[in-house]
Amino acid sequence: MDKKSLRIVFFGTPEFAVSSLRSIVEEGYNVVGVVTSTDKPAGRGRNISESEVKKYALEKNLLLLQPENLKSPDFLRQLADLKADLQVVVAFRMLPREVWSMPALGTFNLHASLLPQYRGAAPINWAIINGEKETGVTTFFLNDRIDEGSILLAEKTNISVQETAGQLHDKLKEIGSKLVLRTIDAILNKSINPIPQEKVQTLKSAPKLYKEMCRINWNKPGEQIINHIRGLSPYPAATTQIIQDNEDILSLKIYEALYEETENSTNLGCIFTDNKSYLKVSIPRGYIRILELQQNGKKKMGINEFLRGTHLSQYSCVFLEISE
Repeated sequence: MDKKSLRIVFFGTPEFAVSSLRSIVEEGYNVVGVVTSTDKPAGRGRNISESEVKKYALEKNLLLLQPENLKSPDFLRQLADLKADLQVVVAFRMLPREVWSMPALGTFNLHASLLPQYRGAAPINWAIINGEKETGVTTFFLNDRIDEGSILLAEKTNISVQETAGQLHDKLKEIGSKLVLRTIDAILNKSINPIPQEKVQTLKSAPKLYKEMCRINWNKPGEQIINHIRGLSPYPAATTQIIQDNEDILSLKIYEALYEETENSTNLGCIFTDNKSYLKVSIPRGYIRILELQQNGKKKMGINEFLRGTHLSQYSCVFLEISE
């Protein structure tokens, strides 16, 4: 069997998956079908939105399937008709056994962490939130348990001290696309050696991010606050509220900030600003200097632009979350 005769079905939805699909196509592999999410309303206008994978598949005239139910007889019949030898999954929902067990050579997934650590929906975000210095991507064969199949290949990369989730996302999608190709090549050449995931004493998980997880806890140490902001930037973004004159409340998303470590005797959550060029929040051992933010209903902006349009009084403070 060669590249042209190896029949591949690709599963994926967001931009992260497009890099891998593009690499497979440009390498000359035979992609006989692409499975992606159904079109959904999005944005304020609720216009119908197509997935990034769908857009690429249509551009390349690839056969496209958009099942609502992965267990429906119609979809399973369509999938079986493609006679795939191998299925590749990147950033897609959990597949039922009827789907992942279908091809003779199996179904493998690309995950944006070094498994077994950071199993779950948001590994890129949680690696930064938790202050990791290293992460990577892993390919593994699917089984009945989420992100627990036998590992095929992995690639490490460093996380820089100022790197955001968005920047790490873009780096890992490129590293991941190359790893996907290496994995397919190894499976085709029968040189792959699946290894069961090791059992480790402490597992760090990467659960889906919810709105309440985005709120900044200003009681925490400065490094943890900065990691929280970096790990949620640019999406879904860390959030806070400014209380002014005990009445007005500004809801903000914070995208970029710096930690200024110093002895600090001021009240936690107090805001310091010249209403021109800087905005700092008092924390246990110093200040968090906010550099880029977004007010509800407005565009993202640097701190200078924000302060030109928003005057903060000396009584302003941030809403303090309860310490964990």
